[in-house]
Amino acid sequence: MRRADFIITVSKPPPPPPPHKQITNLSFAFPDRPGYPRARLRNPHVFYLIAAGFAVGLLVGMTGVGGGSLMTPLLTLLFGVNPAVAVGTDLAFAAVTKSVGTVTHRINGTVQWHIVRRLCLGALPAALVATLGLAHFGALDAAIGQFIRYSIAVSVLLTVLALIFRTRMLAWVHAKPGRQLQGRALATATIVSGVVLGTLVTISSIGAGAIGATLLVMLYPRLSPAEVAGTDIAYAVPLTAIAALGHWWLGSIDWMLLLTLLVGSVPGITLGSMAARVVPEKFLRVVLALTLTTVAYKLVQ
Repeated sequence: MRRADFIITVSKPPPPPPPHKQITNLSFAFPDRPGYPRARLRNPHVFYLIAAGFAVGLLVGMTGVGGGSLMTPLLTLLFGVNPAVAVGTDLAFAAVTKSVGTVTHRINGTVQWHIVRRLCLGALPAALVATLGLAHFGALDAAIGQFIRYSIAVSVLLTVLALIFRTRMLAWVHAKPGRQLQGRALATATIVSGVVLGTLVTISSIGAGAIGATLLVMLYPRLSPAEVAGTDIAYAVPLTAIAALGHWWLGSIDWMLLLTLLVGSVPGITLGSMAARVVPEKFLRVVLALTLTTVAYKLVQ
């Protein structure tokens, strides 16, 4: 009986795809990470993303509150995006939109640049340190992802408090002028506020909007509303840009997702700014606070 010879060929498995491959066959493909189910968004979901960008832009235009409080939870809860990717993408989104806003406020002369410099002295180094911390501890594994979710929840709740009690806090400051900080103490408090905001924004992408504006009102109560808005937007541009670069270095930005959101948000912000003239701001802030409270509850479940 003739002996049969068998040749066994062992081939190497194909190399894994890049960890953040963004689009495959005209469908979004968000990154896989331990502890997070893979989420693919087929073509119809692209329109949902555009609609989400439009809705967030509409609310931001009407209320003046930063989109991070809404966009990051929407991406994680409704679209199943990895929390780290949602944070990184939202930071890049904020850097683009706030750059346009800064140009407008600079033309109108409503940016207090000495306050911007103080905030950046604290915020920018804090953003760099927070980015290195995320890289060291593993920004994209399950444990750090859960930490980011809780950070987002805490930041959302802080935004809710800022929305609800901002008027009362401002009234308290004006009623006790002797307790307002001056000189070196004011400069130090501003830098420390920048450190807190820089860390918070880098980890969760939330904080540069309502929380930052509230801190400005508390520390500089004589600023006009336009100056508060302009200064808050101006310091947030380099902060979100550095934080976004850090997340790009970590590989946690989905560029196609970013472009899709911008398609919806640009007209949304325009219409929202027009609607802000006729819709009562108090009503909008109550609705937004209730929405954010629900989001924070869902994030910690």
